[in-house]
Amino acid sequence: MNDRANWLVWAQFVLLALLLMPGGPLWSATWVTVVAILFVLVGGAFAVAGAVVLGRDLVPWVAPKAGAPLRTNGIYRFTRNPIYLGLAIATAGWVLWRARIELIVIWGLLTAVLIVKAYVEQHRLIDAFGDEYRDYARRTPLLLFARGIR
Repeated sequence: MNDRANWLVWAQFVLLALLLMPGGPLWSATWVTVVAILFVLVGGAFAVAGAVVLGRDLVPWVAPKAGAPLRTNGIYRFTRNPIYLGLAIATAGWVLWRARIELIVIWGLLTAVLIVKAYVEQHRLIDAFGDEYRDYARRTPLLLFARGIR
């Protein structure tokens, strides 16, 4: 896919890889581990649910797969970007569990990339689906908030 905004995809993957940096945690407690696991499970569930609904039409790029229909069912009834939301929540759990300052910074950058990617992607979806996507955007938040197009 030859879209200039696809640098966001590469930035996302680099930041996800950086979250795997080695190092011991700065703190550890049972309750932190439990909360971290809950975040990973909830975030993973969002991401997997989004991927399942998309099926073979799932692509990492900012533009939708050519010929793919607009998905507004399943988890997409609650958020336009369940995979991005799930990644942000799951990686927050990972960062909480790993308890490293540099990972908190990387997570913040990853979350910013995912938000920017969601905003860019919505314009590609408008190009592909027009008013059908605008109507969907009016009733469904981009991530957790922000209904409509911005």
